[in-house]
Amino acid sequence: MLVTELLAHFRNIIPAFLIFTFSIAAQSYPDSKVDELLRKGIDKIINQQYEDAKEIFSELDKIRSDIPLGKIYLAATEIAKSYDYESPFNDKLITEYLESAKAISKKLIEKENKNIWNKYFLALTEGYIAYYDAIRGSWLQAISTGLNSISLFENILEEDSSFHDAYIAIGTFKYWKSAKTEFLNWLPFIDDEKDLGIKFLLFAVNNSSYNYHLAVNSLIWIYIDQKRFGDAIELAQKALSKYPDSRIFRWGLARAYEDIDTEKSIKEYLKVLNSYPASLKSNKVNEVTLKHIIAQQYYKIGKKSEAKKFCEEILSVKDYSDFEKDKLDKRLKRVKTLYKELISY
Repeated sequence: MLVTELLAHFRNIIPAFLIFTFSIAAQSYPDSKVDELLRKGIDKIINQQYEDAKEIFSELDKIRSDIPLGKIYLAATEIAKSYDYESPFNDKLITEYLESAKAISKKLIEKENKNIWNKYFLALTEGYIAYYDAIRGSWLQAISTGLNSISLFENILEEDSSFHDAYIAIGTFKYWKSAKTEFLNWLPFIDDEKDLGIKFLLFAVNNSSYNYHLAVNSLIWIYIDQKRFGDAIELAQKALSKYPDSRIFRWGLARAYEDIDTEKSIKEYLKVLNSYPASLKSNKVNEVTLKHIIAQQYYKIGKKSEAKKFCEEILSVKDYSDFEKDKLDKRLKRVKTLYKELISY
């Protein structure tokens, strides 16, 4: 269901009635220790406590090496950390975790193909592989693997319609597939499934799941896409009341405010900028990206001196690594263009 995280592409790429608690009917793995470690570890990822998350998922992998959940979420933690910090991926380690998880999942299905959790393991692994391919630019491979994941999740729902996690990947896929192919909706074999996608995501959040935070994040960006900024803001604020330190939700809140309250948007972007740990060896990609966005927001409301200040801060940054240069090349050109316009006044 990291297919859901493809929405994070809309970062550079859920109304008030949603309840952010685990319901009585929440989907739970039958081993209580596994369930406990999963929930604790996922909470650590949401709060960007990556080293703590690794310890928890390493323990899970140690005590239940017969199932792939520990390896899946060790990969997820590595991906989340690198994506959040805009640092190079540990490709060898991530690939090792995911390929091992895939092999274990397939063996479990061969051994017990009626066990829905075994099918979930494979669907989840395929989803993470697809997401990882996508954020590295391997789009054709990501689409192929992503479709495999969606098909597996759909098979799970055919067997058990209450398997809440499956709705997140399918709902996200249905919405964005329709949103990005609207120009084809006049064709008889192309259905508009945006509303159905939203319903699936709402169901997942209302009924809870291990990855319900991904459903929340997906819906925030879907509401932004639909220009339902009030709904996006209300939902993001609900999420932040539970996870106040989470950049994933605060970034969505900041983007939602852009179109209705620019000053608040700037404040939220500044909170994101100031939330990164001082221990980071380099945070230049995030620093430049966020300061550029803030400069653009100041420019939009006519505060050109503030916009100029942030551009100057960006242009004073030196000694970019090759990775950072590649990430920031186009953005730095836009910063220079904005700065030239500002100094012409």
